[in-house]
Amino acid sequence: METANYIPQRQIDIIAYNSEEQAILIAEVKALGFKNHQAKQQAFSQLKSYWQSLNPVIPFVMLADLSEIEIFSGESVNVSEPLLTLKTADVLSHYDPEFANKRIFDPYFETLLEAWLRDLAYHWKSEKPPASDRVEEIGLLQLLADGTTKSEVVLESDIANKSFTTGDFDG
Repeated sequence: METANYIPQRQIDIIAYNSEEQAILIAEVKALGFKNHQAKQQAFSQLKSYWQSLNPVIPFVMLADLSEIEIFSGESVNVSEPLLTLKTADVLSHYDPEFANKRIFDPYFETLLEAWLRDLAYHWKSEKPPASDRVEEIGLLQLLADGTTKSEVVLESDIANKSFTTGDFDG
């Protein structure tokens, strides 16, 4: 294997899978936010490089902080072109009514985002989860149906072989 074609392993905060266990969304989660536009652009670029190297290409990428949840498509060119932007508190307050009034750290923030994605997938809490209409409009809701999520997944990609593997993060 050529070194130039190898992307070292990286921890992905959340991966959502469809009912056939195919990855359909990868997410970068920052409770403290992306310090500035440049930091957000860097996080997006890093995720996008992994995302584009995978076979099959994962159709959606999410960047989430305490103010916004942004979902991008494989057709997106840069971080300024999300398919969908949601106010985080509007979505996650459904799962923790005190969300907007307390300090939130990354592990809990990931848990709440996974709760929302799983609610979209199989309606464990709501018949109509927050923003489900908007998620359906971009084609993600249909892919999430009967799927699941994993957090802190280690992703390795070998571009030369066009494959990737995942494993649970050991800490």
